[in-house]
Amino acid sequence: MNLESGMKATARQQRTHPYISKQGSVCGGRSIIERTRIPVWSLVKWYKVGFTIEDIIREFPGVTPAQVHDAFSYYYDNSAEIEQDIVDNEDEVGLRNMIR
Repeated sequence: MNLESGMKATARQQRTHPYISKQGSVCGGRSIIERTRIPVWSLVKWYKVGFTIEDIIREFPGVTPAQVHDAFSYYYDNSAEIEQDIVDNEDEVGLRNMIR
């Protein structure tokens, strides 16, 4: 194995988004901040309605700046997935409000 192929193998082994995970039993298998129940779509939605990154960190005190930035990076790499999560959860909130 030459140096270049060794570097490619190492790059493949590293996680692209180290703070993001999916677990079938947490938040319906949606992308979350690792070791939390905070879905990526939620942070993105807060940002889209005008919250700054600092506001988001203040609202979610257990989340680090690195985790928030990784959530946005994940969003940019997987925007269709996260946009669909946002739509799905808006529909869910709307349905809950109609039932009340």
